[in-house]
Amino acid sequence: MEDTSLSVKIESRDGSTILSPCGDVDMSRAPSFREHVRVAQQGKPERLVIDMGEVEYMDSSGLATLVEAMRNAKGEGIELVLCCLNPKVLAVFEIARLHQFFRIVPTVADAVGTA
Repeated sequence: MEDTSLSVKIESRDGSTILSPCGDVDMSRAPSFREHVRVAQQGKPERLVIDMGEVEYMDSSGLATLVEAMRNAKGEGIELVLCCLNPKVLAVFEIARLHQFFRIVPTVADAVGTA
């Protein structure tokens, strides 16, 4: 049986909530990721940072989860920032032209505004 859970570290720093998923965000793990994001957004942080540094692969279900997160964040007045995308994951955003709609920065420090 395939493991459908996704390990996600959660941290608060400088008014930001930082989610750090670890592993592939694919069809089987996107629901787990979606739930972690939803819980983080319920805390109504000023900024929700998703540190993608430990995500090596993301498929369209992962993208859909992030699009939903962005929509929900805007509705709640939460700034959503993605950081630390590896070249393969960034390419998925670029192919889907979603990089134009997300704030994507190189580091967590850039994302929380402490760089």
